[in-house]
Formats: sequence, structure tokens, C-alpha cells
Amino acid sequence: MLTADNQSLRGFIATTENMFPEEVLRIREPVSRELEMTSVIFELDRIGRSPVVVFENVAGSKMPVVTNVAGNRKLLAHCLGAEPVNLPTAFRERCQNYIPCEVVNKGAWDDVVMEGDQVDLTKLPIPFQFAVDAAPYITAGQICARDPETGVDTTGFHRLMLKGANRLGISLHSRRRMYEFHRRAEARGHSLPAAIVIGTHPLHYMGSMVYAYPPHVRKYEIIGGLFGEPYRLARCGVGDIEVPAAAEIVIEGEILAGVHEPEGPFGEFTGYASYRSTQNVFVAHRVRMRRDAFFHSVVSGMSRDHILMSCVTREGEILNALRRNLPNVRAVHVPHKTCGAFLAIVSMKKIAEGEPKMAMLTALGTELYTKHVIVVDDDVDIFDMEDVMWAVATRVRADKDIFLVPGVKSAIIDPTSDPKTFTVTKMGIDATAPLGEDFAERLTISDEQRARARAILSGAGIAA
Repeated sequence: MLTADNQSLRGFIATTENMFPEEVLRIREPVSRELEMTSVIFELDRIGRSPVVVFENVAGSKMPVVTNVAGNRKLLAHCLGAEPVNLPTAFRERCQNYIPCEVVNKGAWDDVVMEGDQVDLTKLPIPFQFAVDAAPYITAGQICARDPETGVDTTGFHRLMLKGANRLGISLHSRRRMYEFHRRAEARGHSLPAAIVIGTHPLHYMGSMVYAYPPHVRKYEIIGGLFGEPYRLARCGVGDIEVPAAAEIVIEGEILAGVHEPEGPFGEFTGYASYRSTQNVFVAHRVRMRRDAFFHSVVSGMSRDHILMSCVTREGEILNALRRNLPNVRAVHVPHKTCGAFLAIVSMKKIAEGEPKMAMLTALGTELYTKHVIVVDDDVDIFDMEDVMWAVATRVRADKDIFLVPGVKSAIIDPTSDPKTFTVTKMGIDATAPLGEDFAERLTISDEQRARARAILSGAGIAA
């Protein structure tokens, strides 16, 4: 059992500051809500740094903004007690261990309550992230709601465009559970009661992005499995919804039935401005928050903060699906630079021809967003794109090793998807060496030789 505050965002920051002080950056210089915070994170990305960043002095607000919480594999792995290289495997194993939740009497977010005319979302330090964005966006808001038919709840990210004091545009473009919950409520002539939760622990962030799980299981039970203990929840004041007790801010309201308004453009994880949206509307009725609340924001676009968690969860989901029938699969990598979604690389010890194609078909069918899969032998480092491309360049015979699957459902914000059907052509590439042939032998340098070379270079004044 960890400390009492172990399930909170502030607990995560405190632990990180204590154990990895170099991975928390506190910026005390005044910063604007417009563009500056986003620019700082992208500049850190450019120089290879990804600390948690706390902007302590945001213009026009006394509330600090915390960002880049999920941009560092080392920190995410530490949350699961794993080494970074084993992060997808640890995630895969833990998220299948569903743990029932614990409901407490009061949430930490119940210090300050504003309702009715007191609600003014424009007073929150919501960043305006890219010049193309239509408005400031709440990007770290976890939407929590219940299925109006079964009563099973869910939680997940959806972008939220600031439209007014109590009005947010929302896109349910993943078209998964939340989209279906709203559709079912709307079919009954009802709006969908919902709560927006801001400021949760990275393990909540991670668990909320699991998509392949039984319909009767609560996302909160998956998150509990990641924590290794019951996830603590408290009831808020709308629709009997339970939300994380340790959250910073809770916005209670509803996603309106039969109402659609323009939403977007927004700088999405694809690296493009996204004009595609389901154009739904959320109306806030009440805001609750800690007295000293942090405002949590995820930097949008292709930042690691926006994408890395998707990489890890997709790696775990695909690995889980592959291992059911192909135990010789070694690992899966979804690179950040391919938007954390569109490309998956699979490492396997091939023992029979046809296995790479099995792996590709399974991976393509597991994850909606994945549209390209490359399978390589286990001598290839899947975290090194130069090594992967070497395998593609030297082991792929295009007429035999590349196959296309047309007309497959994809994400509506995938810029290559058909604008009417949102389908794409998916592709698999078998970059494994053929079995049973006198294929060229790869040149290698042993670990012992590498160590000796480093010692020689060190003696010459070159750090290797």
C-alpha cells in the first residue's frame, strides 16, 4: 500500500520531485495562456527532455497549470514498478487484473462549490495551444458517464472547446463507449449526465485509454488493477456518477441531446488541424474543486504528453492480442513519431512462414487507429527506427511481403480516411527473413566488443 495521497496528481508530482528531481521543472516566470506553454513543451521535446512541468505564474490566474505529466516512459514505468523497456508488458498484465473500487464519503475536490450563475469556466487557466485552434481547449478533461441502459460507467478523454461561461463543445470522435452512451440517451429523448474530471494520476490517464475489455467491467476497476489496490471514488452531484476522489476539479453537467454546434478546428495528435468533429455540446451546472487546485492540461498536437500514453496502451493492447495465438511474439512498439497510433512494429521469433501475416492481421484488427504494421525478426531493435528501416530495406520482397486491406474502419480524425465513410486501406509489411533459405547473414558486434570499444574511446577522451 502506498501513501494516502498515492492516487492523486499532486501525489505523483511530489513522488517524482522526491525520487527524480531532474524530472520536475517549475517555471516561475509569468507565462501567457496563449501559445507560450505549448511552445515550452515542444522546445523541451526538441532537446530530448520531457519533465513534468508546473507553470506557477499563469497570467490572469492564481491557479498553477501542470502539464507534460505523461511524456516520460521512465516515470510511467516507475508508476507500475517496471523498467521502461518492460512498460507495455507490465501495463498488459496489470490492466487485466480488475480490482473493485472503494467509494469514500467525500472527494478532495469538494472544498469549493460553484453552481448556477457562479459557474464561469472562462476563469480557469485553459491554454490556447495553437494559432489554428478555434478557442482555448480543456485537453486533460476525463469525461465520466453511465450507460443509460446497463448503468456501467466509463471514463475517457475527449477534447473540450471553451464556448462560454458554462458551455463547452465536445467531440466524441472515437465513437466508442461514450459515443454509444450518448446515442442511447438521445434515443430516449434525454441528455447524457456527465462529469468532467481534471487533475488525475497518470495511471488513471493510462487506464482510461484501455479499449478492449468486457462490457460489464468498469474502467475504474482497470485503473485499480494498475494501482494494485481499489481505486477510490466519490459520488458527485449529477446522474449518480462516481469520480476519482483525489481529483483536482470536477465539472458537473450534461451532454445535450439533439444539439450540435460547430466545434474545432483543433491541433490533434496527427500533427494537423482537425476540422472533423461530432459537434456535441456539454453544459456545466456545477464546478467543485480543491481549495488549492492545480489545473491539469495535456499539450496537444504531436507532443509526447499527448501521444506517449497512447503508444504504451496500444503496445499493451496489441501485445495482449498477439500473445493469445503467437507466444513467440517478443514485443510491440508504437512509435511516438508516427502519431502514437498509425504504425505498430512487431518483433517475433518466426518459427513458421505465415506467422508474420497472422500477427499483422491480428494487430490491424485489434486497434482502430493502427493502419500500418511492420513485423521484424527478434534481431531487430524495434525502438530504433533506423534498424527497422534496415530490415524493411534488406528483407522485404514487395511482391510477396506487402499486403493491403481496403475499406477498413478508421478514426474520423485520420487525415487519410474517407471523409464520408471514415475508412482507409490498411497495410502489412513482413520484414522478416525467409525461413529455410540460405539468406544473407547479418553482421554483428558482440556486447564484449562494444564494451572494449567504449573503453578505448574513453581513454581517448571521447564519452561513448
